[in-house]
Amino acid sequence: MSNQIRETKAALSVLVQQALDKAVQQGKLPEQCAGVCAQVEIPKDKGNGDFASTVCMRLAKPAKMAPRAIAEILTDGLNGPDIEKVEIAGPGFINFYMKPEWLYQPLADIDREQEQYGRTDLGKGQKVMVEFISANPTGPMHVGNARGGAIGDVLAAALDWSGYDVCREFYVNDAGNQIEKFGNSLEARYLQHFLGEDKVPFPEDGYHGADITQMMEEYIGLYGDQHLEEDSEMRRKALVDYSLKRNLEKMEKTMKDFRIYYDVWFRESSLYESGEVQKTIDDLTKLGYTYEKEGAVWLAVTKFGGEKDEVLVRNNGIPTYFAADIAYHRNKFVTRGFDRVIDVWGADHHGHTARMKGAMKVLSIDPDRLVFVLMQLVRLIRDGEVVRVSKRTGKAHTLNDLLEETGTDAARFFFNMRSPSSHFDFDLDLAVEQSNENPVYYVQYAHARICSIISLLAGEGISVPDFSEIDPSLLCEKEEMEVLKLLMQFPEELAAAGESLDPSRITKYTIDLASAFHSFYNACRVKNDDRALTLARLKLIDCVRTVIRNGLTVLGVTCPEHM
Repeated sequence: MSNQIRETKAALSVLVQQALDKAVQQGKLPEQCAGVCAQVEIPKDKGNGDFASTVCMRLAKPAKMAPRAIAEILTDGLNGPDIEKVEIAGPGFINFYMKPEWLYQPLADIDREQEQYGRTDLGKGQKVMVEFISANPTGPMHVGNARGGAIGDVLAAALDWSGYDVCREFYVNDAGNQIEKFGNSLEARYLQHFLGEDKVPFPEDGYHGADITQMMEEYIGLYGDQHLEEDSEMRRKALVDYSLKRNLEKMEKTMKDFRIYYDVWFRESSLYESGEVQKTIDDLTKLGYTYEKEGAVWLAVTKFGGEKDEVLVRNNGIPTYFAADIAYHRNKFVTRGFDRVIDVWGADHHGHTARMKGAMKVLSIDPDRLVFVLMQLVRLIRDGEVVRVSKRTGKAHTLNDLLEETGTDAARFFFNMRSPSSHFDFDLDLAVEQSNENPVYYVQYAHARICSIISLLAGEGISVPDFSEIDPSLLCEKEEMEVLKLLMQFPEELAAAGESLDPSRITKYTIDLASAFHSFYNACRVKNDDRALTLARLKLIDCVRTVIRNGLTVLGVTCPEHM
């Protein structure tokens, strides 16, 4: 599949590099200039051409010349089949302006590729895992989980569209200290039901949420008091097994409602059952990175760049979450053979990233293969004020509450409107507003409007033509040219979203394309007295419809044909 932007940048970079090499060979520039990279990029200011190179500024020091003088040397005879003109701007920028014919290519590509337009083979089938959400299975999912879900799922989709073999994974923390607390909490509520709250103390560090009580009421309704006289350990196991299963069923249902479908639900407990946790601890010990202190086993994290040493095995013999996490990531790379692993975590995990990379290095795993997306906090806003509780339940917002209030489309789109590293205020009022102020409504409306135009013209006997049936040169108005440029950028935006680990590029792109379409629609009549122009414009908006649909598909947002 095509990525015309990237292909053109590469071709122009080669041209500039060849011009640089030629200038060095001819003695117009010194030998010291030969190693400078002549990369070409898209300028931020649209007035500076379609592409631009800043190589002359980087050459100024080794050449001991003014950048503009260098630019004059390099641009002498610089041309190509798609280049309309080359200009020197400012102190020495080289700006490329492409021929109009170059802009028409995406119409042919979209016509040919349709729902596949935007897909590329950039990833060459590399195996990539995206692990995201991985919420504690001891309770309901909250709004922080929602942002991680939207970011992780769209990032995975962008990578898939860019030619990677992507696995979406949920890590189920069903072992360790939190499960022990979970079991103690369940048991206390279970016993309190039969014996009274005054007879059974609730653990201070237990889970106090109403969901624990509700779970035990549900369990007792099914199985009664059959565990009342049992050994405590057996009772806790029965209660935990049931409750974890029910919570995971609820999580899967919530994920389905959020349009997230995991390839793997990986259980932490399987790492203990397979012996991988113990093997990892043993191997770290053999490598000389552990020591004993106060009855616990410590990992000498400071030996590989960490801020402080960490406990691997507590003095009660139970491995820590950190130990399991090292074993888990070793499993990802060594056992399952992923080329790259992307973990979507909350910003509170910042301190954990360096020690995880260090642990990978100690285990002879290239730490650069492990990548982290650290997302910042979300605040819910209603009437300009921060909202901390659900309007429906009066309790802390769960993901289910949010989806019920705003709908899945708005939730997925909104959570991807800012880069993961940015704090985000989720405007609950805006999310349900049916106006152009609501960005997801704005994009969906553009799609629906195009569908309506195409349907009306079809009723008049004017159907969308194939690319071979139109004269694209008729599309010469500035609004048309802007739409064409944006259509061309779609494959590159998908690729860049995956490379930069920033899915917000896709939402921003769809908003920009919808805006360009609306500007075109207000300035240019699709149906007019010139049939050839009518067909060209009809093809143009049909391509916009296709690309909006493909963009929203990547975002996991629906594409209504009527609004």
